[in-house]
Amino acid sequence: MSSRLIARRDLDFLLHEWLGVESLSKRPRYADHSRETFDAALETAERIATEEFLPHRRRGDVEEPEFDGGRVRLIPEVRQSFEAFAAAGLLAASQDYEYGGMQLPAVVDKACFAYFLAANAGSSGYALLTAANANLLLAHGSTAQVDAFARPQLAGRFTGTMCLSEPQAGSSLADVATRAEADADSPFGPRYRLTGNKMWISAGEHEIAENIVHLVLARIAGAPAGVKGISLFIVPRSLVAADGTTGERNDVALAGLNHKMGSRGTVNTLLNFGEGRYRPEGRPGAIGYLVGEPNRGLACMFHMMNEARIGVGLGAVALGYAGYLESLEYARNRPQGRPLGAKDPATPQVPLVAHADVRRMLLAQKAYVEGGLAFSLYCARLVDEQQTAESPAARERAGLLLEILTPVAKSWPSQWCLAANDLAIQVHGGYGYTRDYPVEQLYRDNRLNPIHEGTHGIQALDLLARKVTMEGGRALSLLGAEMARSVARARATGDEALCEYADSLERAMLRAVETTRVLHGSGDAARTLANATVYLEAFGHVVLAWIWLEQALAAHGKAGDFYEGKRHACRYFYRWELPRTGPQFDLLESLDDTTLGMLDRWF
Repeated sequence: MSSRLIARRDLDFLLHEWLGVESLSKRPRYADHSRETFDAALETAERIATEEFLPHRRRGDVEEPEFDGGRVRLIPEVRQSFEAFAAAGLLAASQDYEYGGMQLPAVVDKACFAYFLAANAGSSGYALLTAANANLLLAHGSTAQVDAFARPQLAGRFTGTMCLSEPQAGSSLADVATRAEADADSPFGPRYRLTGNKMWISAGEHEIAENIVHLVLARIAGAPAGVKGISLFIVPRSLVAADGTTGERNDVALAGLNHKMGSRGTVNTLLNFGEGRYRPEGRPGAIGYLVGEPNRGLACMFHMMNEARIGVGLGAVALGYAGYLESLEYARNRPQGRPLGAKDPATPQVPLVAHADVRRMLLAQKAYVEGGLAFSLYCARLVDEQQTAESPAARERAGLLLEILTPVAKSWPSQWCLAANDLAIQVHGGYGYTRDYPVEQLYRDNRLNPIHEGTHGIQALDLLARKVTMEGGRALSLLGAEMARSVARARATGDEALCEYADSLERAMLRAVETTRVLHGSGDAARTLANATVYLEAFGHVVLAWIWLEQALAAHGKAGDFYEGKRHACRYFYRWELPRTGPQFDLLESLDDTTLGMLDRWF
């Protein structure tokens, strides 16, 4: 096995045999690229991930970040790996040449980044947040803000964070209380003084780069209540002069660290803004620069949040995939037990993979992680369509599909690729529950993904309350039309198995649409949304069934073990996984109020 991170053969299949990524080089933005440059980028990513990130995966977990006199102490390999990542140009891989980028398609960029997430989720977090921070500033910042804060991030001189949550608010951004008082004009736009506290800030303090750029949600004095009164600010840890040099420390103080179950290598902090510890220019308040318009901060931040949500889903896939490859290798090499009917204890033991129940666990993992990787890359391909498709109609179509699929892209891998990690432990047996093998850490690292960047419940509300009804249900209709095209292609093959899957997918999609109609026709919003998480899970399984049908179509008529594996994993998903949705849709259409009716005092 060439890699214990992500199977390169699978990536080649998805990128070139299914998604046709090489055809993107015909578009002006990607004209300098070819299959050779895409492959070179993947090879570079795999090499750096294997040499610079994977070796300290365990050390970063055991020697987690420590609070050290208002600073954070990290193991030195974290900085070294970040510098290697930046030196290879990977922070700016998908950006314009103007910003030092390679203008790689998003789908290739995400395929490259999957290697790092699989190798070391903790150390990869700094790069993930930095790239997303810079992307937001490129989209919404002024030219001066881009030059002072985005370019240094893309070059690896600065790192970035997103500062949303607060101790009293959590995910309820309407309750953000951090205040911003107008201060003065500056070379970087209107300047403010911020006061407040931010919680759960990943990469909020460290010494791996020259500066940290915090993107902070806060309220300008007199702003409307709720989310309509939130603005977005750049708050650097150290102030930046007009010539780009860093100066005195801004009033951003480390108040403490959160000690996590997994993904420990990414330090997670509580930050105080404007507590008076540093007092830039001798006055209270952390200096921040307004991004975009006042009271429009949440709309800007969603640019980073949506990117982060897709990134979380990809991270869940990568960790699940790494666990799958570890358990597959273990099952092939660990002798244990004998075939049914073998009574002689003197006969040789067989490898674990020879046992049907072990193959069941491996097949479930394969269905989850290969399906999740395909889905994540499909969403990244939609980003490329949204940005570079030839017609406005095609760009709009890609944007609508991305809108409705983003909650699923974050949540489905976070649930089911974590389930794959659980099965990887089970395949290892008792060894899987020890630190002798990496599968226990991979599970702990992945357990964060169902929580951060919006829990399952938040994604479910987003999908059911907003996304499926947006523009009069247009996005849902568009998704249904895409599935119908796949169904038609499958039937046109005349292949008995593909026709069976096509029928099953058609029934499941029609059921999803009907369930959506019933829920939104109830006239009772509380009852409609009470079981939204069940809706998200069922909807996600329908989407993944479609993705598996697409993979089976790409493998149709091709010989070899790899393609047989794809066909069998598709069979598994349609025989074992898609049927889960029937009882879920039954429950949803009954408008069951069991959870809604449960009272606090009855627990």
